[in-house]
Amino acid sequence: MIILYLGLLIGGVGLLLLSYVAQFRLAALLRKRYPQHWQVIAEPEHGKTSTFRTWIRMQHVLRSPALPALGDVTINRWLQVWRYSPWLGWLCWFAALAMRLLLH
Repeated sequence: MIILYLGLLIGGVGLLLLSYVAQFRLAALLRKRYPQHWQVIAEPEHGKTSTFRTWIRMQHVLRSPALPALGDVTINRWLQVWRYSPWLGWLCWFAALAMRLLLH
């Protein structure tokens, strides 16, 4: 039971970290394969470019239908990883919490 509990905790952390890795991987793929689209994300219309502004704009793109419209299989796969890994990570943590509450 301890191994399952620790596995759920570590799996939850791993899945949450995977969602952050997916964001960076998507940004790298966009920069490489679609530089004109990346330019729209990275360069604001007004003001100075900053890492925070780029991150915010990337969050809007990740939630929009723009990426699936590109029809790129690799980008769509990473987008699914970004979308579902936090949910699965939280599910692992709640399962570990339930085990702890029920077995003690």
